[in-house]
Amino acid sequence: MANSNIVRWGILGCGDVTEVKSGPAYQKTTGFKIEAVMRRNAEKAADYAKRHHISKYYSDADALINDPEIDAIYIATPPDTHHFYGLKVALAGKICCIEKPLAPSYKESFEINEAFSAKNIPLFTAYYRRTLPRFEQIKKWLDTNTIGTVRSIRWNLTKPVSAQDLSGEYNWRTDAKVAPGGYFDDLASHGLDLFNFLLGDIKEVSGYSLNQQGLYSATDATTACWIHENGITGNGNWNFGSNKREDKVEITGTHGVIYFSIFENDPIILLNDEGETELYIEHPENVQLHHVERIRDQLLNNIKHPSNGLTAVHTSWVMDRILGKIEK
Repeated sequence: MANSNIVRWGILGCGDVTEVKSGPAYQKTTGFKIEAVMRRNAEKAADYAKRHHISKYYSDADALINDPEIDAIYIATPPDTHHFYGLKVALAGKICCIEKPLAPSYKESFEINEAFSAKNIPLFTAYYRRTLPRFEQIKKWLDTNTIGTVRSIRWNLTKPVSAQDLSGEYNWRTDAKVAPGGYFDDLASHGLDLFNFLLGDIKEVSGYSLNQQGLYSATDATTACWIHENGITGNGNWNFGSNKREDKVEITGTHGVIYFSIFENDPIILLNDEGETELYIEHPENVQLHHVERIRDQLLNNIKHPSNGLTAVHTSWVMDRILGKIEK
């Protein structure tokens, strides 16, 4: 890096996720600077750069990746290109953060992580829930045994069919070539990764996934059960053609229970022998802010980030096992 106190970032794929969720987080983080952005559509890349006060833009990914004034790359493209671009960034020897999931398959995720590990280059994955204050509070409750010994976890995520799905309009999130599990790939990965963080890694998992509605090529209904390394059992249900929206996680212990949602900004609830505690912990305006700040803390202060390539590979393994894409 030209200046050890400043990490110069390039964003590869400046689409919707970078407008509020992530892009401004890199700009607000002391020690980071967004030096350039890339989008295949040069006009849209220029517009993004102008609106976000970024000095350079590209319409060619290789030009951004190999820019000598760029120290690190944030890959914010759809998942089916993560492997292709990730290997290019590793070859260029640059620090990288890749949007979740790390790749559409465990195999590709493994190969991405191996490429960075072989060169001892930091690789991060944008499973930012590991750094959000509301989930850190839940981890504190668990780590201090406020519900006793944890026995089980269950998650129910259901949503009615969307107008876009009914219209037949193209959506990469439901294209089996990009996201074989459909919305499960996009949404369930967040929760399952978080469960690994809260309760320890899942060691055994199986599931069923199918297309019940026939509205698109990806699956739309999935169910799974699993066991964490410490013996905690888990089960999940994800259905994207239901009558109502519900996002509810329940962690049960020998002396209480914790309720929360993965995506809704609802209060987190603790019920135990001492009574009921309800906390509302608001997300930051730019939801990836703490995630990005923690990347800075590792790169500049050697404080380990909780979401890296290796943790993301494990989440990809869990996802592929549920979808029946791998045996073990």
